[in-house]
Amino acid sequence: MTMNFTSRHAVDPVTAAGMDTRALRENFLIDELFAPGAISLTYTHYDRMIVGGAAPTDRALPLETIKPTGTENFLDRRELIAVNIGGAGIVSVDGTAYPLGARDMIYVGRGAKTVAFASDDPAAPAKFYLVSAPAHADHPTRHIRIGDANRLDLGASDTCNERSIFQFTHSVETCQLVVGMTTLASGSIWNTMPAHIHSRRMEAYLYFDLDPDQRVIHLMGEPAETRHLVLANEQAVLSPPWSIHAGAGTANYTFIWAMAGDNVDYTDVEPVQPGDLL
Repeated sequence: MTMNFTSRHAVDPVTAAGMDTRALRENFLIDELFAPGAISLTYTHYDRMIVGGAAPTDRALPLETIKPTGTENFLDRRELIAVNIGGAGIVSVDGTAYPLGARDMIYVGRGAKTVAFASDDPAAPAKFYLVSAPAHADHPTRHIRIGDANRLDLGASDTCNERSIFQFTHSVETCQLVVGMTTLASGSIWNTMPAHIHSRRMEAYLYFDLDPDQRVIHLMGEPAETRHLVLANEQAVLSPPWSIHAGAGTANYTFIWAMAGDNVDYTDVEPVQPGDLL
């Protein structure tokens, strides 16, 4: 089977506060995103975002519709972004092939009928991280190379958060999706601190470029009722609108952040200072 999916119901903050580690992981952690030769999707009830991975090997993987979308084709009422975190690959959209190198992105708008993912070399396969949200308008397919993304260099080594932010959707018109990537410099481990919430949008993080023996401690929960998840390389975590989303690693790493909700304003956040976290 080359296409599989699971569903996640939304969790309220009171329920989350009473969860043990196992329950937190079952509800918010997404692992095994990149099963070789398959597309793996998680349909969430947070703004109906779908989070997944496509890991083609020796043949192309078509993106087929899944029952929760309720449509004949996957993108009949949705938009999609795919970011390649593996070897060189190709994303085909309605017969047009787009080559994606490592860390390149493609946006596919509502109404595309066929989408497929392929690797240039099965020995060095591509890995496409997928995020999709409902769409209310048609926007054209756009290929954004990592060198074309809007880059912001922030933080400092003395606060362990020297990092480069790549805003993929800065110059791309989307309906809901806001997606980018943050790379931490060697010796830096903290992300998104000071923390924040954004009650008008949910978010998902994919952590990667992390040594198999290292981990990221992802902070979540309400500011005065925090919880944590321990994540390994190429695992993702869902962040509800009421939750902070920040973390620190045992080594530097890269993560992709993706949001969907009421607006596409990157600055629409509610800051939480470290002294206010409990």
